[in-house]
Amino acid sequence: MHELSIAINIVDIAAAETKKAGARRVTELNVDVGSLSGVIVEALAFAMEVAVRDTVMEKAKVNIHQIQARARCRSCGEEFQIADFFELCPKCNSSDLQIIQGQELQVRSLNVV
Repeated sequence: MHELSIAINIVDIAAAETKKAGARRVTELNVDVGSLSGVIVEALAFAMEVAVRDTVMEKAKVNIHQIQARARCRSCGEEFQIADFFELCPKCNSSDLQIIQGQELQVRSLNVV
């Protein structure tokens, strides 16, 4: 379950940013997880419950936002949602696609006090 190591890294990032801001704790954290990132959102949510214990995030509200993957066809320029890396363009049937969103895994924001 690599989501636990991801959750621990998120808590470490939050702790460092809290210290940098001269704050005591995190009240809210927003994380973006792309649908093609390889992270299972439910597993990450569970892992976050474990990882925040006895940290500056212990009572923080954690919001995990799943970002739907989108691609752009390099052949015709069509943009569309995708569910995996092996889809074809619905307009021209090309496989030459550029993933434009859906691979992200990032802390979007956090609130500290």
